[in-house]
Amino acid sequence: MPDAPSAVQAFVGLGANLGDAQAAVQRSLQALDRLPQTRLAARSSLYRSAPVDAGGPDYVNAVAELRTALPPEALLAELQRLEQAEGRERPYRNAPRTLDLDLLLYGDAQIATPALTVPHPRMAARAFVLLPLAEIAPQRVTPGQLRAVADQAIQRI
Repeated sequence: MPDAPSAVQAFVGLGANLGDAQAAVQRSLQALDRLPQTRLAARSSLYRSAPVDAGGPDYVNAVAELRTALPPEALLAELQRLEQAEGRERPYRNAPRTLDLDLLLYGDAQIATPALTVPHPRMAARAFVLLPLAEIAPQRVTPGQLRAVADQAIQRI
């Protein structure tokens, strides 16, 4: 999709810690580029991080930059469809997962609905979001934000 005046820059956090998590994240990055009215503009390296506020194996994480003409609610629905295609289940909050796709930022929009909050409410407290985001969009992350998560275990893979 060529950039059009209606295309919005959106950022999506990807994570998985069940099954072949690295393959699931890689497949999902490719699938994001095939969403309607959307193209993958950039993708971070993959990172391994310990679960935050949860148990289970380490996560594989990344952040993707999209250019999309989808409205935020439609983009969220597409992200949830991709999660379902990877076998995502939600038995309880912060359960281990085959795939987690979070809409982090949608342009400069501030969205607060029962289904969607943008910017993502916990992104500033998560190294597994901020480090990959800083890699592809350094202007979106402050040094103070990075210092605040410096004690969280994460490594580029």
